Amino acid sequence: MSEGAAPVGAGDAVAGYATAAATRAYAADARCAPGHYSDFPGSGLRLSSIGIGTFPGAATDAVDRQIAAIVARGLQGGINVIDTASHYRYGRSLRAVGAGLRTAMQAGVERDGLFLISKGGFLLFPDGPPGDLPAWFDREVAARGLGTYAELAAGAHLLSPAYLRHQLDLSCAWLGVRTLDAFLIDQPEVQIAAVGKAQMLERLEAAFAALEEAVQAGQIRYYGISSFHALRVHTDDPAFLSLASLLGLAGKAASRVWADERAPHHLKLIQLPFNQVMPEAFTRFNQVTGQGNEASVLRAAMQLSLYVMASHTLFKGHLGTQSIDGVRQALPELSGAAARAIQFNRSTPGLGTTLVGVSTPAHLDDLLAVSRIPPMERARYLALYERAG
Repeated sequence: MSEGAAPVGAGDAVAGYATAAATRAYAADARCAPGHYSDFPGSGLRLSSIGIGTFPGAATDAVDRQIAAIVARGLQGGINVIDTASHYRYGRSLRAVGAGLRTAMQAGVERDGLFLISKGGFLLFPDGPPGDLPAWFDREVAARGLGTYAELAAGAHLLSPAYLRHQLDLSCAWLGVRTLDAFLIDQPEVQIAAVGKAQMLERLEAAFAALEEAVQAGQIRYYGISSFHALRVHTDDPAFLSLASLLGLAGKAASRVWADERAPHHLKLIQLPFNQVMPEAFTRFNQVTGQGNEASVLRAAMQLSLYVMASHTLFKGHLGTQSIDGVRQALPELSGAAARAIQFNRSTPGLGTTLVGVSTPAHLDDLLAVSRIPPMERARYLALYERAG
């Protein structure tokens, strides 16, 4: 199958997107514990504090069916945030999520109560990594006007507006929806080592402009970035990105696209790793907000009206089998390490949704079980850092 293969179910796309009324009705009907839903800034949306991620799992039909079942049951169980990407599992995750979404809607779940996210930036290899990357790239990308080899970073990352639009089109078509609630540029910092930060920021502004155009067209509601290093590192690290500078780029893009200097941008969401052993979003003060203070990513995002989602909740599975001592002692009511890891993350002040990659149906039980209990009280959570200090 090539990148140009016909999307499955493209003619049956479901209209709609997350609305304040529908997400609030979803939250009211879900029978989850108080505190399970977070407010998306400036929108009235209510999003679950736990979201289903779709990165893990082998590229097999069996795992496709498992992910579809997980998505369907999770959406019916109080989790209304689904995170995927065009390249996850060589594109198979998109279609698996689409199948699960259709099952959930057939069971009565409304599209407007759900927040669906996809990502772009990394090359999609539908048939697995090609043996001859330049030849594949020439045929599947360059020949179709989606980008040039000179724009490729690390042999896998492409920020060209045309390629991002292509990945957005595939995301909508393979999910079976007309509109995504958010589309994120995945790890833009990968470009820095190849072309330097200044040129990466130029490419990122052009990418933001393409996403503002997608907002205009009704294909997405919001956009943002999903980073690995950029928002966690110290300010002198070459990979560092400032939230304020990202918002500045988005503002320039919006002004140009909407032909209005006062036009608001639609960059409203960021993702970054956060867990017990990667706490930098809460503990590292590497951001400035224009309000005269230095702040952590989570604190700065609150001041800048950005919604934050955590990735790597289980630290590639390690925190699914073990917890740091302080967390285990602080959560004696939870017997499983995975449940403790999820509860730790969702209790973090300023963190809206913690994403958990799930490819085995039994693991969904941990997510649903934690959603039935309130997050930790703030003082109890903060005491974990006092012990660590």
